[in-house]
Order: sequence, then structure tokens, then C-alpha cells
Amino acid sequence: MSVETSAAVRQCTRCGAPLSRYNSEALCAICGHVDEAIPATGEWLHRPTGAPADDTGAVLRAWRASARCNQGVTARLLGMTQQNLSQIENGRQSMSYEQRQRAVAVLGIPAEEFGLSPGRPRAELDTAVAVDQARWRQERRWLNQHRSELARLAVELYPVEHRVADTTLIAGPGWIPDEPLELRSLRLILDEQEHGVIIDGCEPETLATRPLCAPGQRFDRYTSAIRHLDPPRLFESRPSYRLLGEQLSAGSLRFGLGAYFDKIDVSETLGHELAIACLREHNGVPDSAKPLRDALPFRNLIGGPFDPARRAIIPAVTTLTIRLRRYPAEPSFLLHWRDPAKVAAAPGLYDVIPAGEFQPASVGLWDRRNDFDLWRNIVREYSEELLGTPEHDGTRSTPIDYDSWPLYRQLEDAQAAGTVVPFVLGLGVAALTLAATILTVVVIDDDVFNRAFGGATRYNEEGEIVAIGDGRATEGVPFTQDSVRRLLTSEPMASPGAACLALAWRHRDRILGL
Repeated sequence: MSVETSAAVRQCTRCGAPLSRYNSEALCAICGHVDEAIPATGEWLHRPTGAPADDTGAVLRAWRASARCNQGVTARLLGMTQQNLSQIENGRQSMSYEQRQRAVAVLGIPAEEFGLSPGRPRAELDTAVAVDQARWRQERRWLNQHRSELARLAVELYPVEHRVADTTLIAGPGWIPDEPLELRSLRLILDEQEHGVIIDGCEPETLATRPLCAPGQRFDRYTSAIRHLDPPRLFESRPSYRLLGEQLSAGSLRFGLGAYFDKIDVSETLGHELAIACLREHNGVPDSAKPLRDALPFRNLIGGPFDPARRAIIPAVTTLTIRLRRYPAEPSFLLHWRDPAKVAAAPGLYDVIPAGEFQPASVGLWDRRNDFDLWRNIVREYSEELLGTPEHDGTRSTPIDYDSWPLYRQLEDAQAAGTVVPFVLGLGVAALTLAATILTVVVIDDDVFNRAFGGATRYNEEGEIVAIGDGRATEGVPFTQDSVRRLLTSEPMASPGAACLALAWRHRDRILGL
């Protein structure tokens, strides 16, 4: 059968995503059903449009219309039930890898229309390897689509006293101080000696999460599988600071050196393992984590999640940015959506901004000491995530001269004047992945914010800054009880950002100077 196509590339009239040439409708599959996803209380957050739309259903509907073939006949050609095909066409169910391959072979629709590569023939890959890699991709896609629900499940695996403010972040004893600490009062200690680990993600308990790379041979690490099978735009193992010990009550943190992939090889493996258990045991997210405990060998091997000697704890720095608006306007905070096509950590979730790994600006030895400072790390993230500047991407051959950097000097002077005030809220690890985060908040006077970030970009290398309704991204979300509660209970929030919001709201009088 042949299908008439148009040479012009059309776009979805709602989100601007490219439409398949087989899609004769004005909307992509996602936007075609977006009204069903809007809460009964009405539109709130302006959802990001950066995620690629899967318009498989529209492709199939358009093919049937062109071929004058009804659902029943098409379903039989594809080896599925008519109900299954109907759910796919309505966007309520996605096609499996095997179903997409069959549609290409039987219906003659180009592989690209189903998100498959038109390049290397699949025959070149051993069948068992191809099937196992397809399984892994599907499991990882399902993990990314259900991170919020899986996090709420994972937190049940740990004692309730470790939970941070009803979020899915957990903290060890003394990790959350009774009151926020002024950032400058926290002393950092760097120990550059080698420090080994007991668990690194290569253990036999991780075999189920590492697919075949050749007949009878699995990828040696989870990061190797990501790099070859599902690479995000940003994915490199940069030098990072590794937490060795903490005494927040005494105002100090001790660090060694590690690498970003040390973190991912453990954290993403843990998330994938839980996804496998849910899919195999329950074909979805169960109501309780209790039946899953015996199906999580790697998580059980790790045991206590707060021991920095057992595994490499490579913390990120997550910062809630609160903008003090002129009275009577309420304070607001910035919110970020993390694009799964760009990031490996917390993809598809909302988070506060900025957030980034605690690491030197480059691989240069001179930067280990020069960048070993939380405030410098936060300012670099402001520069990259709000202003879109690429200077601090790890390729520098000279250390950053912070004292002569205009943005840094401007924010330093504002700190001295009391119009920028940074705090440390504590430490925590995400229950789903056990990825660690240093929780911070920066309160910025409105005038300083406008001068420093008036030209802030909406899109950045990791996703999109979002706001309420049609408001400008930098206007942010009102820092009110209703907004905080809604994000903590009704939106897919990354656990570090949720914890920052919850703790900042708890200590709002202190951090806002009320």
C-alpha cells in the first residue's frame, strides 16, 4: 500500500512540536489529550513543551484513513486486539518495541515515524541482544515516566523518622539542622587522599539492570548502558566532590574526590531495579512497597543509605531561589522542569532552580581548591541555568577569577549589603535512587534579581523554567502555603526540590527575615 505524503513539515498548533507526515490532524497525540490531564481546579502550572511528542497513535489513524482500513483489520495485521489498537490511537497506551517493528514491516510505514532508527539494520544485532536491549529501554522509559510514584513507593522502605517533611527525601541523624545555617558559616574540609568503596554498582546483584551488549556479555556498568542505548544530551563523568563525613551541628562537612558516574552507577541502578520489580511482580506501581522488599537485591545489599564509606555519596547542590517582591506582591520562587532528553538525573520532574552537581568547573587540578566552595558552585549554576552562559562547562584551562567576574561580584556585594542571603537547610538522599543533595535556599531582593537576572532565559541545557499560567518564567510561583502544598502533593516534584520547599516554608520567618 502507498500513502500520500506532504513535503512540508507541519507543527502542532498548540505546542509547536513537529507533526508526523502521517498525522493529518492539527494537534500532536499529547496535545490531543491534554484537556483530559488538566485538574478539575483549572490550569495552574504552564506545562513545558520541550518534551518530544509520541504521535504514534496519530500515525496509525492517518495510515488507516489513507489505506481505508478499519481498526479490526489493522489490529489483526499488527497481531493485537482491537481494544489494544484503540488505546494506542487514543494515546492511552504506548506501543512496545516489538509492536513498532511489526508495524514498520507489515504496514510499510517508515521506521522514523515510530521513533526507530532507520540506520543500522537490526539483523546485524544478535536477536537475544536486541530483545534484551529493547527490554532495558522500555524499563528505563517506564522508570522515567513513573519516577514520582516510584519515589513515594521507595520511601516506604525506610523508617518514617528519616523522612524529610513528608517528602520522599530521607536524611540521616543530624543531617537536617533545627534552624537553617548561614551559608558562609559552614566550613568545608577537602581530603584529596584516595578513599575506596565497598559497593560501586558492578555487583552480581545488579545484573538484571545491565542489558546484554554482546551474546552472553552484559554491560559492565549502568552508565555504559545509558551511553550506548539511551544517552541524554548532557552525560559525562566529571570530577566531583564526594561526601566523607558531616557534622552539621558543628558547622562542617568533609569531602574527598570522586566522579559523577560513581553516583549514577548506583543511583540509577537502584531506580531501575525498583521499576523491574514493579513491572514483573505487579505490572505497574503497587499500592505498597512491602511485597517488593525481597525483589530488591541491590538495595538490600547497600543496606543503610547514609554510610559514606560503603558507597560513593556524590552530592548535588539544590537551591531554592526566593525572589522578594515589592509589597504588596508576595515572594515567589523559580521552578524548573527537567527534560528527559537532556538529563540523566531526575528526568521528567519539576525541581527548584538552580540545581547542579557539587564539582569543580573543569578537570584541571587547580580547580579542585579554587571551586571547592558552595557559594561559588551556586553562582556558576545561576550563570548557566538562568543566563544560559556556557563558560563553565568543564573545558576551561585556567581557573575562574571569581573576584573579577561581574555576576559573582554583583552577588557578593549584594550579600555584603544584606540583599542576597544564602542558607543551608541540610542534607538528604532521594529514597528512590539514594542520590544525595545539599539543600540550600537563596533569598534575593527584587531589585538585585532584576539587575542580575533580568535577561534570564526560559530554556536551558537541562530543561525549561516554568511559571503560573501565562506568566513570565522569571516571575516564578508564589511562595504561599497553597502553592507549596500543591507542589508537594499534586505535582511530580524531584525530592530535593520538594524538601527545599517544605523546609523553607517551615523556616520562612527566619529566611525571609520576618
